[in-house]
Amino acid sequence: MIPNILSIAGSDPSGGAGIQADIKAISANGGYAMAALTGLTAQNTTGVQGVDMVAPAMIAQQIASLRADIRIDAVKIGMLGDARTIETVAKALEGLDAPVVLDPVMVAKGGDRLLAAEAVSALRTHLLPRATLLTPNLPEAADLLEHPEATTLDQMRAQAEQLLALDCAAVFLKGGHLQDMDAIDLLVTPDGTTELPAPRTATRNTHGTGCTLSSALATQLGHGHALPDAARRAKAYISAAIAAADMLDVGQGHGPVHHFHALKKATS
Repeated sequence: MIPNILSIAGSDPSGGAGIQADIKAISANGGYAMAALTGLTAQNTTGVQGVDMVAPAMIAQQIASLRADIRIDAVKIGMLGDARTIETVAKALEGLDAPVVLDPVMVAKGGDRLLAAEAVSALRTHLLPRATLLTPNLPEAADLLEHPEATTLDQMRAQAEQLLALDCAAVFLKGGHLQDMDAIDLLVTPDGTTELPAPRTATRNTHGTGCTLSSALATQLGHGHALPDAARRAKAYISAAIAAADMLDVGQGHGPVHHFHALKKATS
């Protein structure tokens, strides 16, 4: 059975992140992609030039419309922007029996803030307890914990444990921001910590890696894989997508990863 995966996130017209990346990643991982838009952005590979949030009532209506008609096997949540949107999404998902992967999108690759600072508390209160898996990078983890950003693997382990203590069911902490070492991610559950290493690829084309990974995770959970197996599969997918990123020629800044790298291999 092909799982139906719902992405609740913002739009990236350049196609590298947001809803557009989610649809690609869900499709590449064997899911049927659906989308409820939370915001429109004007952005490209060099940065974000504008953001216009969708009205909360329309966000709620999009999700209600899908729930009324289509079986939802997993949910990925991305850019939410503000506290009202966070509260709206949390309420719209009440009673849904499906895994939820929460990617706490706070700052774009170029440094532009995509979640209002005052909304971080609402995220902790309304959505962290609802999430099956939280997938922050190191700056996002520091923001959620109100701590300095981790700069070592030991600090990363400690912050992952602290995030788990915020009423999260599980945490996938991304270590791509650590320097001078392999790209090590941590999967932390009440049962323990699993390290997920991968060789670091020398490329500037990493736009949308967080969106892509969280969508792959949601899709693998939608397939029915247990969390550790879903994490390994999603990690292998994003690592290969980054390794193949330089096959693309998109923009003058941080280009996208190659979501359909496996398709290229199959047709070459």
